[in-house]
Amino acid sequence: MRVAVPREIAAGECRVALVPEAVGRLSKAGFELVVEAGAGERAGFPDSAYVAAGAVIESDPVTLFGTADAVLKIQRPGPREDLGRHEASLMRRGAAIVSFLYPHAATDTVLLLAEGGVASFAMELVPRITRAQSMDALSSQSTVAGYKAVLLAANATGKFFPMLMTAAGTIPPARLLVIGAGVAGLQAIATARRLGAVVEAFDVRPAAREQVQSLGATFVDLDLPSVDAQDAGGYARELAADHIRREKELLHDRCVKADIVITTALVPGKRAPVLVPADTVRAMRYGSVIVDLAGEMGGNCELAVPGQTVVENGVTILAPLNLSSDMAYHASTMYSRNIQALFEHLAPERVLKLDLADEITGGCCVTCDGQVVHEPTRALLNHEVSV
Repeated sequence: MRVAVPREIAAGECRVALVPEAVGRLSKAGFELVVEAGAGERAGFPDSAYVAAGAVIESDPVTLFGTADAVLKIQRPGPREDLGRHEASLMRRGAAIVSFLYPHAATDTVLLLAEGGVASFAMELVPRITRAQSMDALSSQSTVAGYKAVLLAANATGKFFPMLMTAAGTIPPARLLVIGAGVAGLQAIATARRLGAVVEAFDVRPAAREQVQSLGATFVDLDLPSVDAQDAGGYARELAADHIRREKELLHDRCVKADIVITTALVPGKRAPVLVPADTVRAMRYGSVIVDLAGEMGGNCELAVPGQTVVENGVTILAPLNLSSDMAYHASTMYSRNIQALFEHLAPERVLKLDLADEITGGCCVTCDGQVVHEPTRALLNHEVSV
């Protein structure tokens, strides 16, 4: 079975889907690995490392895609300016692709894959169940983003994180508030605590309290009515507008006392909830920093501009995009292990076995046998047609 690893073409993307470590394991398992020339260079993995691991280097992307039984990527397929063609159109009928897809935001690509007879699997749709833990790319990449967010904040602030006893007197520690205690938030808490900051954290899910406290942070209890804030997959559920309004009011006081605010609140498939309104930003201390990790979904801070750094009333607001790519070496290593685990599940004995009744396979499959099989995406496409 021929497995292809292309060079990522999305702007600013430095990661690679498979690192030499994983290529070596798959090669030993009997797969034929083909890597596009230069695919791993931006992540710190030269072509020579792939050759040593058992891969063949291919410089022609048309050949790479057109002869592959399976393509493993980070970002969903897109148009290649160097060829004047879409990557999805380069794949042969009956082949498969595994990557982050986010089909609700790329219905044109989904249709191309379906019409081309390509089976597609979305890494972000892997169900959160015990036997799929090793495939959880959302968690691995969120870990990277949470860590990096604290480093960005430390670089942007003019304050020390730890308390320091110096000849010039005592320097108090920075005060940091984390909004959203999922994987990224918990990693941000852990990193900020290692740097010596005093950390508070808030999450709508009561179950997060114990995790926050185990990392040495204070859980912010906003005394809100208990709601079902977590879905069956363990992700935050979209809350009613009135509940979000109360959150904003109660978080306001915490934000204005913080030196740094890191926001990570996301609801799968929805616009990120705005939890830090403009009035709160303008009430924060001059020189404070906000790092909004929800920028790619609109942002938790009302004044955040996705992909940019802005300053409002002396408050620096960062809304980085694709933050995991900034730490491409380890982000690629972690993602590589995730996608390898999912691919080996999809292709036991080196043959694609697409059992859609399987909870993992069916849960992350978007297109198969020329059809869009992911129900939410199919419903969205039907709605677009009717409109």
